[in-house]
Amino acid sequence: MYIRKTSRTYKGRTYTNYLLVESIVTSQGPRQKVICSLGDLSPRPKQDWLALAHKLESALSGQDELVHSSADPELDRLVAKVKSSAPTPVQRLGTAGADQEQVVVRVEGVRCEQPREAGPVHVGCQFWQRLELDAILEKAGLSEGARRLTLAMTLNRLIHPASELAMPEWIRTTALADILGVDFSELAEDALYRNLDKLHEHRVAIETALAERERSLFGLDQTVFLYAVTSTYFEGRALSNPKAKRGYSRDHRGDCKQVLVGLAVNREGFPLAHEVFAGNRHDSTTLEEMLKGLDRRVGLRPEQTVVVDRGMAGKENVGQIRAHGMHYLVAEPYAERKDWVAEFQDSGEFVAVEREPSPGNPFQKKSTIQVKMRRVDDETHVLCLSSERKEKDRAIRELHEKRLLVDLEKLKERVSQGKGRGTKPAEIRESIGRLKERYSRVARYYRMEYDEAKKTFAYHLEESKRAEAEKLDGSYLLKTDRQDLSAEEAWRIYILLTRAEAAFRALKSPLAERPIFHHKECRVEVHIFLCVLAYHLLTAIEKTLLDAGAHTSWATVREQLRTHQVNTIVLPTDGGMELRLRKATTPEPLHHEFYRQLGIAAEIMRPQRSLAPAEEVPK
Repeated sequence: MYIRKTSRTYKGRTYTNYLLVESIVTSQGPRQKVICSLGDLSPRPKQDWLALAHKLESALSGQDELVHSSADPELDRLVAKVKSSAPTPVQRLGTAGADQEQVVVRVEGVRCEQPREAGPVHVGCQFWQRLELDAILEKAGLSEGARRLTLAMTLNRLIHPASELAMPEWIRTTALADILGVDFSELAEDALYRNLDKLHEHRVAIETALAERERSLFGLDQTVFLYAVTSTYFEGRALSNPKAKRGYSRDHRGDCKQVLVGLAVNREGFPLAHEVFAGNRHDSTTLEEMLKGLDRRVGLRPEQTVVVDRGMAGKENVGQIRAHGMHYLVAEPYAERKDWVAEFQDSGEFVAVEREPSPGNPFQKKSTIQVKMRRVDDETHVLCLSSERKEKDRAIRELHEKRLLVDLEKLKERVSQGKGRGTKPAEIRESIGRLKERYSRVARYYRMEYDEAKKTFAYHLEESKRAEAEKLDGSYLLKTDRQDLSAEEAWRIYILLTRAEAAFRALKSPLAERPIFHHKECRVEVHIFLCVLAYHLLTAIEKTLLDAGAHTSWATVREQLRTHQVNTIVLPTDGGMELRLRKATTPEPLHHEFYRQLGIAAEIMRPQRSLAPAEEVPK
C-alpha cells in the first residue's frame, strides 16, 4: 500500500486530501484501488508516510498488536478510521469469476448519466450483420469508415428518418457509439454528404450481392418478379437534376417536380432491383430498363415470370418480356373487359377462391373472389369478380359522375352567358375535351353536344352504356402466356403484386423517402438507395417475425424497444473517487420476447467501467 496526495480547488481555495491506495492484479492488468481517505496528513513529516502506510496495512490484515505498541494517538485515529470505513467485498463488474474488489459508495451522490436509446439500433445492427452487409460493402471497395457511416445512415432511415443535417445529432442520441465502439461526437453533415457520393457508383454491386445473400439466407424463390412504378416529389426547384420533371403524381403533388422509382420484388416481397427514372415518363416506357437491371443483378431465365399491372400491359411491353425469353402475367386495361360482359354475367363456371389476410395484418378479413379461365389461341385469360372491389368501383364511379355533372353545369352556364373568358368556340371544345379526359371513367356514357351557331351546350346520359359499365363493377381481366396455371394459381400470383405496392408505402411513410430535398442527381439516387437498403432490413425483420409465428410489424417492435437503453451509472466513493459503469438496462419481459422471436441476443454491449478522481470527471 502507499499514500497518494490529491488536491481540489473550490471557490479559490485549495483543499488537500490523502488517499490510502493499494495496487492489485486483475484479469485486465494491474489496477489501483482506493482503500479510504486519510484526510490532511500535512502535520506528519512526509518521510513518515511510508511507515504509516505499512502500519495501516498491518491493521487491515489483523496485526493489531504491532500497531497498538505505538504511542501515536494520530496513528490510532487513522487505524480506527480505516477499520470503520472498510468496505464490503463486491464482485467485479463485467467478468464472471474475476477478482473481488471493495468500494464504499456515497448513496446520496449516485446518479445516472448519458441515457441512449439502444433497442432499435441493436436490432438494426444485428440484421445488418445477418445480411452480411459489412462484408458486401467491403467487397465493393468501401473503407471501414464509409461502412460505419452507411450503417448509421441506413439505420436512421429504418428508425428515425432525418435529413443529413439532423442525422448526426440523432446518431448521438442512440447507443450506436457504444455498440460499434466509434466516437460520433465530432460527426458533422459534411461527412455524410461525402459518403453519399462514395456510395453512388457501388449501388448495383451492393444490390446484386444483397439479393444473393437474402436468397440463400431465407431460401427465397426467384421465379416470379413483381414490378411496379411510383413517383416521389421534390421540395424546391431541383435545377441541378435533369430527371426532376413534372408528371402524373401518385402523391397528389402535381405542383412539384418528381422522379419515378421502379422497384422489382420477389414473391416474398424482398427487393431485387430498383431504378430511378425521369418524372415525366410513362410507366410503360420503364419496363425494358428494369428487365436489363434485373438481368445484371439476379440474371433472367426462361422459367421466370414477370408480373405487371395494367399500366404496363401493352403489346410492346409484353413483346419485350417475351424477347427476354420470359413469361408474363398482366392485368389487361379496363376497356378490354367489354368483350367479356357475357362471360362475367354467366356465373356457372366461376370458381370461388378465398383470399387470406396479408402477412403482418392478421386482422384483415378474408374475402372471396370468383375466377374463370378462358384460353384464346396461345394465351390464357382469367376473369375475376370481387364483391369488395365491386362496392369500391361503384363508389368511385358515383363520385366521378357527381363531379362531372357539377362541371357540366358550370360549362353549360358559361356557354349560355356567352361572355368572358373561355366562351370562344375553340375554348368550349377544349373544355369538353378536358372533361372527357378528367372523368374518363364516366364521361364515356354521357353524350355532350355543342352548337356553335346557336351557342348552346347540352349533355345527355346514355343509360345503356352506364348499365353496361355497372355490370363490370368489381371485375378485372388477367392475361398470361403460361399454360400450366389454373385460374386460381394465376390469380394468386397476380395478387402478389400488392407486395410491391406495400414496399412503396413503406418507403414513403415509415422510411420517409419523400419529399426529397437533395438537388444533385447522384445524391437523389443514393438517397433512394439508402431507403431501399433500410427496406431490406425491414423486410428481413418482418420475415423473421412471421417465420416465428409473430404477426408483428417493425413499427410496433421499434416503439416497444425504445425503452431498452444504455446508461452510465456514477458511483461516488468515500475516497473522493467516482466509479463510472457504462452498461445496458435490464431488458423487460417484452424486450426478451422480441429478441427471442428475432433470434438475437439481448446483450447490447459489454459493461465498461472506469475509476477516476471526482475532479477529473467531465461535468
